[in-house]
Amino acid sequence: MESKIPYIRVGTSYFKIVQIPTIHNQFNETLIKWDKNTIIQDKNRNYLSKIPKYDGSICFPNHINFSKSIHGFYNTYSPLKHKPNNGYIESTLKFFKHIFGKQYELGLDYFKLLYEKPTQALPVLCLVSKERATGKSSFLKFMKEVFGHNMTFLDSHSLNSNFNLDWGNKLLLGLDEAFFQKEEITEKIKYLSTASKNKIEAKGKEKVEIDFFGKFLMCSNKEDSFIKLDAESIRFWVIKVPTLEFEDVNFLEKLITEIPAFLDFILKRKFASERKTRMWFTPQQIYTPALKKLIDNNRNHVEKEIAHLLYNIIEKFNLEEIHFSIMDLFAALNKTRVKTDLTQLRKLLNNGWNLEKKDNCFKYEKFTILNDGEIVLTSSKGRYFTLKKEFLLKNFDDLMTD
Repeated sequence: MESKIPYIRVGTSYFKIVQIPTIHNQFNETLIKWDKNTIIQDKNRNYLSKIPKYDGSICFPNHINFSKSIHGFYNTYSPLKHKPNNGYIESTLKFFKHIFGKQYELGLDYFKLLYEKPTQALPVLCLVSKERATGKSSFLKFMKEVFGHNMTFLDSHSLNSNFNLDWGNKLLLGLDEAFFQKEEITEKIKYLSTASKNKIEAKGKEKVEIDFFGKFLMCSNKEDSFIKLDAESIRFWVIKVPTLEFEDVNFLEKLITEIPAFLDFILKRKFASERKTRMWFTPQQIYTPALKKLIDNNRNHVEKEIAHLLYNIIEKFNLEEIHFSIMDLFAALNKTRVKTDLTQLRKLLNNGWNLEKKDNCFKYEKFTILNDGEIVLTSSKGRYFTLKKEFLLKNFDDLMTD
């Protein structure tokens, strides 16, 4: 009955299930609020009794045993249009080997988890490469074709907006050409990657807390700078994708035709890994040189910011050397919004710059950044580092250009 009647009643409101056409000759199913009297005019009053009724709506992901009705609630999650079936999957396996390389089996596990256990938290998958024609965007398109309306594409503006009704209950959140300059967005992605709850907000409506099961899938050609990560960023699976060794303009179409057979293969295939963390995979399993490169680049950025800060203070007070404790420097960096931690600072000062603290507490001129940005020197006492102006000029070539 439900398939023949394009209306539903959720609570006391009526909706029409419509198929919105796209320029790619596809259709996006959506619910549009429909006036009760209009239904009566178009049909008749008795028609209202035939319309399926639900107590409310819920988003309940399930790809194997999908149902539109969950304990009297209307399930807004979309069923997949592709069904498992026997067939060839040569192109798809070739593509997964190209994308995941030595982590090929983990890549198949990642897809199997999305398909069979959609509520399982997963790492933020990031496909990066400076080169073109690598297949990064094709992977996004392939995943969109598999998961349909349950995947959407975002940009930094969408993530930064308070209104998230359009993506708050999606399985996959794709970002092509990802590049995040704001720390707030990075922190939001980190939080949501392991969150089980999220608040949905639409214009003019109150926030509603819902179950959250979204997974981020990013592509970027800025392989060493698209996001700022530190050494503790264990939620990110960053893969450098090589250039395709083959050229086939119809390759995506081949992948799409193999989706039913690939789903059948995934269902029959056993997991190569087992759940060991809340995101299934361990940090060691998803560690890659691309992740290290990203972390190292961010560490270098922090190091440069510290050098510029200390050099500016030296210049301001016409010093040949500067004295500071690790907490002096940490407090100053927080004021300038340079993201780091005490462990990273100690490693930089002790190992990177080979500085040694005074063994005993001595008086020194301590620098402090005030709330208005002004820098002052005050007398203090403690164990401190000493850094010479000569060291900064020798190791940071761009200081003289400030």
